Amino acid sequence: MTSYSFSRSLRTAVLAAAFAGVAAASALAQDNAPREAVITVSGEGRSSIAPDMAILSFSVVKDAKTAREALDANNKAMADVLNALKSGGIADRDLQTSGFAVNPQYQYPDNSDGGNRQAVLTGYQVANSLTITVRDLAKLGDIIDQSVTLGVNQGGSIQFTNDKPEAVITEARKSAVTDAVAKAKVLSEAAGVSLGRIVEISENASRPEPMPMMRTMAKEFAADAVPIATGENSYNVTVNMTFAIKQ
Repeated sequence: MTSYSFSRSLRTAVLAAAFAGVAAASALAQDNAPREAVITVSGEGRSSIAPDMAILSFSVVKDAKTAREALDANNKAMADVLNALKSGGIADRDLQTSGFAVNPQYQYPDNSDGGNRQAVLTGYQVANSLTITVRDLAKLGDIIDQSVTLGVNQGGSIQFTNDKPEAVITEARKSAVTDAVAKAKVLSEAAGVSLGRIVEISENASRPEPMPMMRTMAKEFAADAVPIATGENSYNVTVNMTFAIKQ
């Protein structure tokens, strides 16, 4: 290596070390700088509206000696249910198979005497689950009643919801922000300081939870259309807001 190359390399190393030192000093200065004083609060907002649609889930369950017999019986019952729903105005897009299972059924002998007896296969069970979106709530009771009549014998859940809840959620957001600002003002006044700019804001929104139905529908529902109470859906929004404190 020539003396020129060596000198140039040395200058480069010195400059790099100098810049690294400046950067480290700057970072240290930032770490040691006083942090901005802030107030952090949470605000809650709620807005309610009557539901305009429902998501219904139920199953057809059939038992038989063989898997084939159980499947055939289940297929017939579910086909009758689907045909009736379509004839009643439920669109194909609102009908969805949500589960299907073929399970062997066993009888377990009494082993209280300590004997090692094997379980006995007694037959098979086929369960076919269906999810229906009902956009006309006036038909919901009749849909449940007719479905049970045609073979539905196990219920899942009803979720009352809204097709377009955006306007209601917007009102809940506004209420949540108003609540958060009011809390921040109370805290700042109590502390003898003034609120400054908004440093950060975030939200957590929640939708209505499904409402459980009776597990065994066929034994519970009367011959007439099932009475349905839709109530209201409440949309809740929580906002987290951070305000700077004026010094």
